[in-house]
Amino acid sequence: MAEFVDQAQLHAKAGDGGAGAVSMRREAHVDMGGPDGGDGGSGGDVWLVADRNQASLLGFRDHPFRRADNGVHGKGKKRHGANGHDTVVPVPVGTTVWTLDGSLLCDLEHEGDRWLAAEGGKGGMGNARFLSNRRRAPAFAEQGERGQELWFNLELKLVADVALVGFPNVGKSTLIASVSAAKPKIADYPFTTLQPNLGVVRRGGTRDQTEFVMADIPGLIEGAAEGRGLGHQFLRHIERARVLAVLLDLDPEAAASPKEQLEVLLDELGSYQPDLLDRPRVVIGSRADLCAAGDIDAPVDLVISSVTREGLDDLVGRLAAQVATARVAQAAPSSSVIKVHRPAEEGLQVVRADDGAFVVLGRAAERAVRFSNLTDDGALDEAVRRLERLGVDKLLSRAGVTEGATVVIGDVEFDWWRDQTAPGIDAADLPRRARRRKAAG
Repeated sequence: MAEFVDQAQLHAKAGDGGAGAVSMRREAHVDMGGPDGGDGGSGGDVWLVADRNQASLLGFRDHPFRRADNGVHGKGKKRHGANGHDTVVPVPVGTTVWTLDGSLLCDLEHEGDRWLAAEGGKGGMGNARFLSNRRRAPAFAEQGERGQELWFNLELKLVADVALVGFPNVGKSTLIASVSAAKPKIADYPFTTLQPNLGVVRRGGTRDQTEFVMADIPGLIEGAAEGRGLGHQFLRHIERARVLAVLLDLDPEAAASPKEQLEVLLDELGSYQPDLLDRPRVVIGSRADLCAAGDIDAPVDLVISSVTREGLDDLVGRLAAQVATARVAQAAPSSSVIKVHRPAEEGLQVVRADDGAFVVLGRAAERAVRFSNLTDDGALDEAVRRLERLGVDKLLSRAGVTEGATVVIGDVEFDWWRDQTAPGIDAADLPRRARRRKAAG
């Protein structure tokens, strides 16, 4: 029997973009053929998709790595490289994605919901793309962009119609085994259940059959909302349940009376997530075969015994009715719409490194300088134009950049000179656009 895993990690590595080609057309009887380097293909993305055929995160426990294909490099004769194939990773419905520092990124709560975990790098443009009236033979092209490489924490919150809530060893596993085909571990000691069990409960005949999913949640104890007894891991699976079935142990030898059990359980549910107290719920007196009829001191809706099957039919009928009502109440026109989640666009920012260098962060800035040869005047001119259009010069000025300071953008490191007019710089060595500006000044 496969193990249930509700917490795991994911390492997503998107494909790198292919490099653009530097090529000149060379054919017989064709004079001055010009540039014909093709573009590189973009790298593939890594997507997470909610799939109801996935039951747990077991596939990520020992193998968390998911990688997309790289883009193909461009070639001469304007032959563009192929894009890398995306990698689609199926995860159970109800999976949430978190950063390693605990920030929620995405909640895949419906079948088919998608989330972009890692974006592939863009392919570089070949030198044919930089042909212009002023630049007749560009000898540079763009390098392919690296695909994103990120770690995430994955958590699964079960999507069940009914969640069984109660103290350890109260009879939850015996109940789900009695009304469904689930076969949980059953033993006479606390915390026998250490992971949730799911069972499908059916009621009625062929024409009027109703079925719902029941979840056996490991036992809760006082302080569970603060994490005591792995409370957070267990309470997480109750969040999406439509109906709560609260089981109270009627055994006279139980550590707490039914009334005390109910008070503790409701207090823990409210402390963890207040709206859980507003969910439809059925309070059930369990293990009635061990208790006399007049010894119940808590307000229970039903009294059952999973061993003698007393009250089980009435319980299933009541739960089925409440689940049907809850399903109608939760139905919405948008429930069939598949959500596609993408990370928010990141902006540009400037930070100071330990050595005093000014580091420009942001994919847009890194894309602006990803040329194969920045020693080429044309490539340098194009990079400066892109950075100015992005406002990087203004960001650096606001950050306090000084003449001659080191600036780092991606893999490129250079010295900063305002307007390229510092002493010792020969105007003849500047890109043409910069020379014209200097002459005009």
